[in-house]
Amino acid sequence: MSKSIKVIETAKNTDARLTEQEKLQFKDFKEVNNKPVLELDNTKKYQQILGFGGAFTEAAAHTLSQISPELRQEVIESYFNQDTGLGYSMGRVHIHSCDFALENYTYVDDGDENLETFDISRDKDKIIPLIKDATAERGDNLKILASPWSPPSWMKTNNQMNNGGKLLPEYRETWAEYFTKFIKAYQENGIDIWGITVQNEPEAVQTWDSCIYTPEEERDFVKYYLGPIMEREGLEDVKILICDHNRDIIVKRASAVLSDKEAASYVWGTGFHWYVSEEFENVGRVHELYPDKNLLFTEGCQEGGVKLGEWFTGERYGRNMIGDLNNWTRGYLDWNLVLNEIGGPNHVGNYCDAPIIADTKEGKLHYNSSYYYIGHFSKYIKPGARRISWETGLDELDIIAFENPDGSIVLVVMNETDREQEFILQQADSGAEIKSQAHSIKTLII
Repeated sequence: MSKSIKVIETAKNTDARLTEQEKLQFKDFKEVNNKPVLELDNTKKYQQILGFGGAFTEAAAHTLSQISPELRQEVIESYFNQDTGLGYSMGRVHIHSCDFALENYTYVDDGDENLETFDISRDKDKIIPLIKDATAERGDNLKILASPWSPPSWMKTNNQMNNGGKLLPEYRETWAEYFTKFIKAYQENGIDIWGITVQNEPEAVQTWDSCIYTPEEERDFVKYYLGPIMEREGLEDVKILICDHNRDIIVKRASAVLSDKEAASYVWGTGFHWYVSEEFENVGRVHELYPDKNLLFTEGCQEGGVKLGEWFTGERYGRNMIGDLNNWTRGYLDWNLVLNEIGGPNHVGNYCDAPIIADTKEGKLHYNSSYYYIGHFSKYIKPGARRISWETGLDELDIIAFENPDGSIVLVVMNETDREQEFILQQADSGAEIKSQAHSIKTLII
């Protein structure tokens, strides 16, 4: 074991932003055993990490087209470069429009039941080039998750893409085929789709693109249409994720699908969002019930427009990431990679925050606290890392630990309190004295 610890810190009311601090030294545990202890045990291993990432929305891609090529490239490097950036390895894209698109749109003409007019030309304008540039910056493929917000209006009970409504039964097969056409069209344009979700937020009637499925309707759509049609089209390797909604309803929705053996056979796992509740134990409950299936955080952001300079947004990310990852989640997908100065564009005014805000009027980039907090995970916890066990009596710190594929241990410690916390990091018979500043997050690499 290395006798030193690399320390990276971000702290409120300081200049520390993913800043490497002086290395700490391990000593004989008997010499330092005068404070609370945090003990690591890498003999107990849990889920393997897929990666971290954000969403390639039309809003993000459009915003980046409104600033200089140099600033656009800076954003791409800041997220996807494995040395100087956050090392993102995943991404999410919407299947035609969502609220963070410039308007409602689809890939087919109205009423085209045979999908003969299917065309992703709109995505080729800004979204696909952004994904390709991000992939090139990372240096290897990104795992891309695709999600629909609504079928085309003519396939729905309310004859509109917005305000909920349901998929008409007679279009279930057509809609499933639409997924396969999307996946193949992206493949033809050099982008592999790693996975799809059945429906973004299937219990939310929104003023923007939305569609309602009961848990049983989602089960049957997967069982009788989406799963079999994906197989028929040779796309059985593309992962299918269910739920794609909040933690408060995750157990109910996952159980309805995964308790059905035939439906479950098509499902890779359960996706979820952070809005409404922080009931992390519900995520763990899904794992307990269906340990052979996977969990992926598929969306989260700070609502209510831009929050420049706020610290609570970063702490929200840190708290949620630790809570979910400690409950068997395998990866984390933030929402919009970048938004403009008002938290858009958004075609219904549902403005939100993003880790990077691009002021298109002033030609400037603003890095929010959330950018740095995410980085404490994504820069250092590599794809293939395994969560490991730890024990402590420290109740006021949020803690998680991993072993990377190269054998290095990564510990993330977050302090949301107003006071400094001190503890001893113990591994085997060695210990190191750690100080966790008020409102800070530390990544420690052994």
